[in-house]
Amino acid sequence: MSTLIQSRWVSLGAGEHEGFEGFLALPPAGRGPGLLLWQEIFGVNAHIRRVAEQYALAGFTVLAPDVFWRGERRVELGYEAEGMARGRALMGAIAPAALRADIEAAAATLRSRPEFSGERLGAVGYCFGGRLAYLSAAWAGVDAAVSYYGGGIHDQLALAPDIRGDLLFHYAENDTHIPLEAVARVRDATCTTGRPGNACHVYPGTQHGFNCWERGSYHAGASALALGRSLQFLAERLF
Repeated sequence: MSTLIQSRWVSLGAGEHEGFEGFLALPPAGRGPGLLLWQEIFGVNAHIRRVAEQYALAGFTVLAPDVFWRGERRVELGYEAEGMARGRALMGAIAPAALRADIEAAAATLRSRPEFSGERLGAVGYCFGGRLAYLSAAWAGVDAAVSYYGGGIHDQLALAPDIRGDLLFHYAENDTHIPLEAVARVRDATCTTGRPGNACHVYPGTQHGFNCWERGSYHAGASALALGRSLQFLAERLF
């Protein structure tokens, strides 16, 4: 990535959050609207760090929290069966109360940083992180949340009526983890006539993980289209 983007690991708290860290990527201007970037089950690995820099290059101050820190810090997993099994185990070990506390702590930390400009905060996440982006809107009051193939959101739609920020969903047509019936439930609960700022897109011919260029399911066309929609959505709401 261009040397215009400065990035580093930073602390996200003290006390009960001592040891909680995140990968911070700054825009060329050094400051910008805040964007929480939520990882897949593979950790804040090289791919997620490059995605953080991608959004930073667009002008956002990006923070990718290390969600698995309580079990294993700075874990980096590959996309093979072993990495997927390890990631699922780490995800399953997170207590719901701890997950909420970490989301709230990450949002508060980003809002307090000198590189955060303005008053608005966004979130974007992939797979497991797609659900965390949705939960960031419910629990941390982010102004705009982008969820890429976020699993399990259809089981937490009771939170939707209380979400005040806008939501953007990206789903794969042929996702073996998220059936289209679940996508329809998410769309029906969030993209109603009373929520014109929300949108839900399904990408024909794609599979789960279509945004990740490190995976066999990567789909360049869908990835580019979803990125363009995400950047427009975030820019209109955060700048």
